[in-house]
Amino acid sequence: MKFSENWLRELVDIPVDRDALMHRLTMAGLEVEGVEPLGGALAGVVVGEIVACAPHPNADKLRVCEVAAGDGAPLAIVCGAPNARLGLKAPLATIGTTMPNGMEIKRAALRGVESNGMLCSAKELGIDADASGLMELPADAPVGTPLARYLGLPDASIEIKLTPNRPDCLSVLGLARDASALFGGALHDPASAPVAAAHEATRAATLDAGADCPRYCGRVIEAIDAGAKTPLWMTERLRRSGVRPVSALVDVTQYVMLELGQPMHAYDDAKLDGPISVRRARAGERVKLLDGTEHGLDDGFLVIADRAGVHGLAGIMGGHDSRVTDTTTTVFLEAAHFAPGAIMGRARRLGLHTDASHRFERGVDPQMPRRAIERATALILAIAGGRPGPVTEAVLAADLPARAAVTLRRTRLARLLGIDVADAEVERILRALGMQVEATAEGWRATPPSHRFDIQIEEDLIEEVVRVHGYERVPTRAPRGELLGPALPEARLEISRLRAQLVARDYAEAICYAFVPHDLLRTWQLDDGAVALANPLSADLGVMRTSLLPGLVAALAANRRRQQARVRLFEVGRVFSGGSAADPSPVERDRIAGVACGRAVAENWASDARALDFFDVKGDAQSLFALTNAADAFSFAPGGPTWLHPGQAAEVRRDGEVVGWIGALHPDLLARLDIDEDVFAFEFDVAKVSARELPRAEAVSRYPSVRRDLSFELPEAVPYAAVEAAIRDAVGETLAQVVLFDRYAGPNLGHGIKSLAIGLILQDRYRTLTDQDADRCTALAVTALESVCKAKLRG
Repeated sequence: MKFSENWLRELVDIPVDRDALMHRLTMAGLEVEGVEPLGGALAGVVVGEIVACAPHPNADKLRVCEVAAGDGAPLAIVCGAPNARLGLKAPLATIGTTMPNGMEIKRAALRGVESNGMLCSAKELGIDADASGLMELPADAPVGTPLARYLGLPDASIEIKLTPNRPDCLSVLGLARDASALFGGALHDPASAPVAAAHEATRAATLDAGADCPRYCGRVIEAIDAGAKTPLWMTERLRRSGVRPVSALVDVTQYVMLELGQPMHAYDDAKLDGPISVRRARAGERVKLLDGTEHGLDDGFLVIADRAGVHGLAGIMGGHDSRVTDTTTTVFLEAAHFAPGAIMGRARRLGLHTDASHRFERGVDPQMPRRAIERATALILAIAGGRPGPVTEAVLAADLPARAAVTLRRTRLARLLGIDVADAEVERILRALGMQVEATAEGWRATPPSHRFDIQIEEDLIEEVVRVHGYERVPTRAPRGELLGPALPEARLEISRLRAQLVARDYAEAICYAFVPHDLLRTWQLDDGAVALANPLSADLGVMRTSLLPGLVAALAANRRRQQARVRLFEVGRVFSGGSAADPSPVERDRIAGVACGRAVAENWASDARALDFFDVKGDAQSLFALTNAADAFSFAPGGPTWLHPGQAAEVRRDGEVVGWIGALHPDLLARLDIDEDVFAFEFDVAKVSARELPRAEAVSRYPSVRRDLSFELPEAVPYAAVEAAIRDAVGETLAQVVLFDRYAGPNLGHGIKSLAIGLILQDRYRTLTDQDADRCTALAVTALESVCKAKLRG
């Protein structure tokens, strides 16, 4: 929200300077984001008039102007502005003036012609960013008048950052109310007395959307001069509030919105047909808006229509066909109250964001429409003339928001703030904020005004008291009391352990959006059961993610495009899916996922530039499983989702239950994602992989171990996990460790055959093993491999 400091001071008496005002507003929750001083050093700049203008004798792009400055003879001034012309009134910096940029105006000769001052642009004066030519002043500007006095300078354009719960401060009047409470100054409410009707013409309105629009006001104004020029004081206030002046009628509606907080719209009455209807859009209806864009509508949109069709999107933007133009002579003014829920998110669905939608989404005073109509009528009559008709109002009284009284207890206030605020001060603050206050034995009952949607519970009143009383007056005290440590279950790994392990494996943690484009999930074939957002931030972030991998792979691709050849990312977060028929609530699950591409190890002098493969990423996953003290419970089985490469993918199971997947992304998916390198990924259910076996202390065997090595051939399709399981089942507790130290496959073995070399580490806890014991265990292992894995012992 941008506003003019002088405008605010006109509505409320503020007894402090600008710096103190900015500090107090920020401390009261109205955070000041920026202050742009305007016209701070304009002594010596006056309104000048060009009374003669001739080409420069020695320069094609310069003109020699005779400029009246109010006293004495006209001054000869050399000017290069393209809009310098006879009769133009513009700011004139006289000799001796120091400009805002520090430059001093001196008498000078330009290409042989003496110049006695400088005609100025708005940028040179520090008033606006426009440097395209001289700042043009109205024709009735009094020559010789100090420019600062004429333009109401110095001033400042102040921008504040408002939280969504304070829509009442999206107007200068709303800010003035808060400033009045903060400083105790008198509030000067803008005049909005009823304007008497000069004719009986009206346009009826019907409310067909129920509580979505419980109030609609309108007025017909005839005989308007649409070409009338907006007065300088209004255009300057609009500019300093960040609004570009357009025309008198549009400027008035914008001005009233900034002043009172009520968005308005002016229609060309001649382009309307019959009564106005506020209703839901019908299937197939379309509307062309003021910005020239055309949109198809559905029943999620609230529209303003007549017998001929739709003339605007309620609370967002008016229609192109019924807009006011320079030929308009009769206008229909509109001011209405729309429920926030009826407007919220609609503009974003169309890729729009308007001042009106910004206000209606947060809440606008339901009592303001008639007052805004009266205020706009008075301004239009003063600027463009005209004959007003009576104000027509359609209202559904039962659907208007009602403000309920809220109780504030004296003891509760003191307990939360840690200080005692005097009763008289509490009542002053609440009344200064427009509340009706009734004293009770325990404190007060306060009824918020219609513009304060955020006052609903006792804590809201406490916040109002402390922010106006001053947060700086609340003492800083350290909390006291015994703090209980968090309960850390031993049977479950902390997520921080999983994170630390992946960081140790050279992964970087990423945090991706929980909402993603629906098309991205469809590309991955992960859109089944996706939860759609009712109010998305944008059209391409419309559903909740069903997997962490689409976002992680998108982040990997973004890093690849920025010349990062080796990328390893992981994320711990939630995924979402639709509920069941019995309980349609979305289901949330915690997942851990990682993606990697590029070299197996970072570039260095001691190792070869080997590309990452499936087994590297499998090792990363197994390092997570090892933290559970139950690594043997995890197994890998060929298979997985369709987005994984069928030859390089595996389901990860724990005690037979699928807990996730690991593998290379399918080449077709990589092509659709525009990634030209192999990418490996894994994703596991956190709850299923974080359960761990409680550690148990065991005595270290005092007896030596024995090693026996086996080399055998077996089918390529037999996974190593099956080999190890067969050996462990056959040998039993005597087997301390199995070591795979060689793997070979080649044409001399035959197609589909591989050779494995395995070391068996044998050890007993109670005695030294003999050669006969080792031979017996080896024989058991060989027999198991031959029968279970179709293995053949090599000589």
